[in-house]
Amino acid sequence: MTARVPGSKSITNRALLLAAAATGVTRLRAPLVSDDTLAFRTALTGLGVRITETGDAWEVTGTGRGPVAADADAADDARVWCADAGTAARFLPPFAAAGKGRFVFDGTDQLRARPLRPLADALTALGAEVTTGPGGALPLTVTADGLTGGDITLDSSFSSQYLTGLLLSAPLMSAPLTVRARSLVSRPYIDMTLALMRHFGALTEEHGDGAITVHPGGYTAADLTIEPDASTASYFFAAAAVTGRRVTVPGLGTGSSQGDLGFVEVLRRTGADVEITESATTVTGRPDGRLTGGFDVDMGNISDTFMTLAAIAPLADGPVTVTGIGHARLKESDRIEAVARNLRALGIHTEEGPERITVHPGAPRPAEIACHRDHRIAMAFSVLGLRTGGITLDDPACVAKTFPGFHDELRRLFPGAATPQGI
Repeated sequence: MTARVPGSKSITNRALLLAAAATGVTRLRAPLVSDDTLAFRTALTGLGVRITETGDAWEVTGTGRGPVAADADAADDARVWCADAGTAARFLPPFAAAGKGRFVFDGTDQLRARPLRPLADALTALGAEVTTGPGGALPLTVTADGLTGGDITLDSSFSSQYLTGLLLSAPLMSAPLTVRARSLVSRPYIDMTLALMRHFGALTEEHGDGAITVHPGGYTAADLTIEPDASTASYFFAAAAVTGRRVTVPGLGTGSSQGDLGFVEVLRRTGADVEITESATTVTGRPDGRLTGGFDVDMGNISDTFMTLAAIAPLADGPVTVTGIGHARLKESDRIEAVARNLRALGIHTEEGPERITVHPGAPRPAEIACHRDHRIAMAFSVLGLRTGGITLDDPACVAKTFPGFHDELRRLFPGAATPQGI
């Protein structure tokens, strides 16, 4: 079976900003169309970037510089609504700081709960005037007259997105930027960011001590085809493993820039057969859907997929422990606690620590899954629902954040299985 997985959110939003900052017109083919990417696109248009739709592509007319708001002394300057999109709240303030004027960023209560202090401190050090809301979060106000560049150390223990936001806008600064990321999590996302920056013409250097230097000079428009989202693909790969079927995702192959494709190597440890070619990845489950457990795995670099593994872990023949995921407590929800509570509601013995979760084998009983408005919780437990009747979701529509058609696609691929939503 071939799964129809939409474009990568991570690549789409990075490419949108890069195209906006570039000189010329960029054509982004097969972008993800979801709540998060539309929020990001709308925020960019509010900053003066022209984006049009042409068939299955978005054409972005870049400004070649940071955005310009009204006079910084004006009473009502550019207001940027980020909705639920963490990438918008973390990527767009540095872009605004590289421009001129006053910009106010805000979002939903869920997004206001996510920390921004390390990013705000970094922008201040680079020459912007920044104020934040309670707890160093949104609403965030940036009063800008360009960024100077320089040499800074950035706390990256909460999220790699702070570093990505600074790197994306570094070519717009007046001098080179060197960043030393302290306690960096999710390193593959930084590799993705740097690869995309180079695609748009940026000059970057990576040093032996882990520091990254980006030189000024701006970006040049460069067309790009967005590959399927590897995080979203994880649910369909896991579904193949637990149903004993074969699922292929075309467009995700050995050349993928997405670290989350590494999830299939975790599935290999559960006994699934995995084949990765230049053009596609295929996962085939054992005929009986049996999973091998009894192992520990550090998923710190692919933490967006740990919930996929945790949700199906009760079906394994031994306990599964996931480590290195402490930063997942600061996502759309406290994902470790949310997953553990849902598994316990299903009658599954589960243990958690500050940066780990252990799931023991068991027969899940019927229960309603508390999604916490978190798309990944909804999608992960939907996969368990293919093998376990009586699972419902309290908020099935939250999947629209990254894949509005998720439930329809799951039903299309597994028509005979018990889906967890009366949707």
